[in-house]
Amino acid sequence: MVTLVTLVAFEAMAVSTAMPVAAQALGGLREYGLAFSLFLTTSLLGVVAAGGWNDARGPREPLAVGLLLFSGGLVVAGTASSFGVLLVGRAVSGLGGGLQVVTLYVVVAAVYPQRLQPQAFGVISAAWVLPSVLGPPVAGFLATQLTWRLVFLAVPPLALLPLPVLWARTRTLHDDEPDDEPDDGSDDAPDSAPQPGAGPPGPGRPDAVVPQPGAVSELGGLRRLAHGCGLALGAGLLQWGLQGGGGLPAAPVVVAGLLLGAASTPGLLPRRTLRLARGLASLVVCRAMFTGTFFGAETFVPLMLVTERGLSPTLAGVALTTGAVGWSVGSFIQGRSSLPLSRTQLLSVGGAVVGACTLALVSTPFAAVPVWVLPLVWAFAGTGMGLAMSSTSVLTLRLSVPGEEGRNSAALQIGDALGSVLGIGVAGAIFAARHTTDGADAAVFALLWAVLGGTGVFSALVARRVANAARTPVARRTTGRSS
Repeated sequence: MVTLVTLVAFEAMAVSTAMPVAAQALGGLREYGLAFSLFLTTSLLGVVAAGGWNDARGPREPLAVGLLLFSGGLVVAGTASSFGVLLVGRAVSGLGGGLQVVTLYVVVAAVYPQRLQPQAFGVISAAWVLPSVLGPPVAGFLATQLTWRLVFLAVPPLALLPLPVLWARTRTLHDDEPDDEPDDGSDDAPDSAPQPGAGPPGPGRPDAVVPQPGAVSELGGLRRLAHGCGLALGAGLLQWGLQGGGGLPAAPVVVAGLLLGAASTPGLLPRRTLRLARGLASLVVCRAMFTGTFFGAETFVPLMLVTERGLSPTLAGVALTTGAVGWSVGSFIQGRSSLPLSRTQLLSVGGAVVGACTLALVSTPFAAVPVWVLPLVWAFAGTGMGLAMSSTSVLTLRLSVPGEEGRNSAALQIGDALGSVLGIGVAGAIFAARHTTDGADAAVFALLWAVLGGTGVFSALVARRVANAARTPVARRTTGRSS
């Protein structure tokens, strides 16, 4: 599993670095954002489908199919003759990635007793560290010195190597009895695992909330699968319309996507989420705003550095590495028991830092600002994400009624992916609508980062709606007794 997650992490970091070169080569700069948002859209569908599949058949089949789809999509993207074909490959990879991210956690839950699960998740999280550091420079070298296609084609042969071992070792997991070892409450996977890494969420992302065993049956219902299909289709229509509608009138496509997404979302998220109800509902929205702001902004960092500031893809990828380092620092800080801030205060501070840093990016496309300012700013943005994202995982468990931890964790993960889709989709729509020629888009980058930065700052205010509910222990809210 560690080998697989390491390769997946390398792909996520490397593709972000090499995508500007691929988009320029295939004439797809205007649709640049779709290469990332489509991956996340189909990944969302895979996440919803994986739960029911795991529940009915065990993790063996969804893990194998997910790995094959992920690798097959990379091959399609790496051999694409047009940017449209590359987008198809990214969508196929995203579906496979969504299947993997849930299934890997189900395997951990089935194989390891509760006292060892935090260590297992910690090792999986650590698998992101090396790719976060080495992925951008390696991808930059391949894209500039050889060909960008190798960034996609180098991973599938290596990713398929663990398949025979995983296939053999997961053969009997569906028949295993659930672990009945008592939990003393000292091992909280979301709080124990380190949180390194930047780049769009993907399989094995350390900050993906781990669905507990109860989430598997919840995700397995046909109703949830139907809602997941509707949400993925609605998000796809929304992105397609925002990018111009593919020759059709854009407005009806956007409206159809919004209506379908709005009808499907309530079945996957806590009640009154769209109304920003206090407590868990607002926490899910906060998480979506964090990921939408950060990943929407980060997606366009390498492109701006290459087209506006004249950097090589290798140097442009360094900004992604600084964000990963900052994320690790923020995660380390939030885990210190001596920290004087509460979890909800960390939530607000993290959102404010991410929003302020994204707003600070507005000045970086212009020549008057030294280019080294951007990686420095993005390191602080990563720190804010490390503070905030870990806190959302802890608060989810704190705000959950006993027996609903898995369901709420799954909802948080769906909000995570949906926020990234919307953030990247909105940024991509702004870029597509106002893109002119290479080297003349400084104002466009400034505009999209201003919009996303405002969302990040607003998330700090939404976090205040979590605070009041988080002060009341779950047992008191549900039984009237002090916990």
